[in-house]
Amino acid sequence: MSEINKIGVIGAGNMGSGIVQKIAQEGIDVVMVDIKDEFVQRGMDTIKGLLAEGVKRKIFTEKQVEQTLERIEGTSDMNAVTDADLVIEAVFEDKQVKSDLFEKLDGICADKTILATNTSSFFVKEFAEKTGRPDRFIGLHYFFHPAKNRLLEVIPWEGTSAETIEKSLLAAKLHGKTAILVKDAPGFAVNRFFVPFLNEAARMLEEKLADIPTIEEAAKRAFRIGMGPFQLMNVTGIPIAVHAATTLGNELGQFYAPSQILVEQKETGKNWNLAGDVDEAKLQPVIDRFNGVCLGVAAALVDEGVASIEDTDRGAKIGLRWAMGPFELINRLGIDKTYEVVAAIANRYPDFNMPQILESQKAAGKPFVFDFVDLNIKGNIAYITLNRPEAMNALNETVVAQLDARFTEAEDNPDVDAIVFQGAGKAFVAGADIRYFVRNIKADKINDIVAFTRKGHELLLRIENSSKKTIALLDGLSLGGGSELALACQAIVATPTGSMAFPETSIGIYPGLGGMLRMARHVGPELAKYYTFTGMPLSAKDALSLGIVTRLVKPAEVDSALEELAVTTIDKYGDREIPEKFEALAKLGAPENVSRLLSGQLPEHASQDLAAKTAKIVGYKAPLALKLANEIIDAQTGLSIRDAVEVELGRLSEIFATADALEGLSSAGRKRPEFTGS
Repeated sequence: MSEINKIGVIGAGNMGSGIVQKIAQEGIDVVMVDIKDEFVQRGMDTIKGLLAEGVKRKIFTEKQVEQTLERIEGTSDMNAVTDADLVIEAVFEDKQVKSDLFEKLDGICADKTILATNTSSFFVKEFAEKTGRPDRFIGLHYFFHPAKNRLLEVIPWEGTSAETIEKSLLAAKLHGKTAILVKDAPGFAVNRFFVPFLNEAARMLEEKLADIPTIEEAAKRAFRIGMGPFQLMNVTGIPIAVHAATTLGNELGQFYAPSQILVEQKETGKNWNLAGDVDEAKLQPVIDRFNGVCLGVAAALVDEGVASIEDTDRGAKIGLRWAMGPFELINRLGIDKTYEVVAAIANRYPDFNMPQILESQKAAGKPFVFDFVDLNIKGNIAYITLNRPEAMNALNETVVAQLDARFTEAEDNPDVDAIVFQGAGKAFVAGADIRYFVRNIKADKINDIVAFTRKGHELLLRIENSSKKTIALLDGLSLGGGSELALACQAIVATPTGSMAFPETSIGIYPGLGGMLRMARHVGPELAKYYTFTGMPLSAKDALSLGIVTRLVKPAEVDSALEELAVTTIDKYGDREIPEKFEALAKLGAPENVSRLLSGQLPEHASQDLAAKTAKIVGYKAPLALKLANEIIDAQTGLSIRDAVEVELGRLSEIFATADALEGLSSAGRKRPEFTGS
């Protein structure tokens, strides 16, 4: 990986200051530049205000705010970005202003510096060709508010180098963004269907198909969103909607051009009046219009190669906070119904044609299939990326099947010496998809859960015993099944943001993919019990000291560490001493203390503060899950890995049949479960 040590942002308005704040929050030095000191100060005040709000909401500590502000340099001197690795333009949408800025930056910045535009209206190519570094120029389109919205469209033009794309994707990851790769096209990906969504709402009002409250409600129901189009325009600004639609219309035709009523509303300078009652009888025709426009445009942009179906869906869910992406919605509606509503739009607007991808899908009569696992081979190393960041790369049947297929492909490649598993976004893998478990428990299909888990075990055994070197790149959070996948690999390379945890007992089950047995192989059954019972996170630094992590490196050092390990013999479960700092935790997992913990008593012969804290944590866990986890770890001691797997599998039906399992899994992410021990 290339190194990103310093980023410059030109523009201290709402977008620029938000970008700066997010970069600094994630630990990167950043320079915020504007033409006047007073503009810079206004931007700094905005950042301080948002950070102070975060402290009140307990998102940040005072110390974190202090550290964030220390990473920000505000100035009106453009020369402050001379040595930056990346400079992002975030000034207002004026082509000449942006062009002049990039010409100036080109002369100021070092040769290494990548220049990026945050434009939402213009082609990236137009600015790239005006610089002396067109290969080091890219679009980075942020979404409002950039300090909170995780989506980032990464937009190379045809002359952008592969190195620049790679470095820009790294920059996105380092400052907590979920990146989607998008072609340099009008509206890029998300605005291509979001702007017509706003415009079609205005057109339906203009046609008197329905009033504003009804259109608002229809949009909320169609896409499961909190705000409808008119309220969104009131918040973000009607002039912005008009400008965006005008730009798209100029490039793509009349279908995308702003409606007359939208232009007129802008000229009044007033917001839309949202008052009134919903007419239930008119909701479905409005929903059909929204689906026809949004799903049709999304299909059209995929037809044109602007983005993949997966990234288009990702953009909608992360950037717009839709519950489902356009192609997930197509699958839910069914291809026949989708074709019907899109055909109605094509008939209504002569310059909008039925996308070929929908023609083909209707002919096939099948739902869309999504690729969530990518395989990329560089030299002698195969990189398998779990690419489902909108769900923190959670494992379900589809993901596991694709993971198996990509692993088989990499393992069968004679040019591959090592296979690296990594996660897209901020997480490695956040465990299994809980909805799968809930759905099957309610359907009385616990045997399906057992079969799914067995398949997972077989895959992990193959990964652990592969003739190719298997390495987990732990560059972010891993929970449950994610930690189990990492532990199955022959080596783990971690960055400082990496961590592991087993939260299963807090949701009514136990770690069922080998986490307990492989932890015990590394650190002994006592310490394995502590981390299983408590669900406490294990940092990459601590995992290194315990011998679980093989290498702990900075992001810039990942590539060299992987290349070294690809040809290094590794003793995965070698004999090692437990560091002194963990001895007290291991004591809590000793038989006599476990029995007390599981009966609600304080452990003896341990630090009373630690014992009380641990007992309190364990007291919130599912009693039956704790009991079974304890028994399984004891039963696995001394067995081969494969035999130990059978012990885990043998108790799965028992745990998933409990009321506590359903309660815990159903409550996950919503409320603290109320376990009854039944």
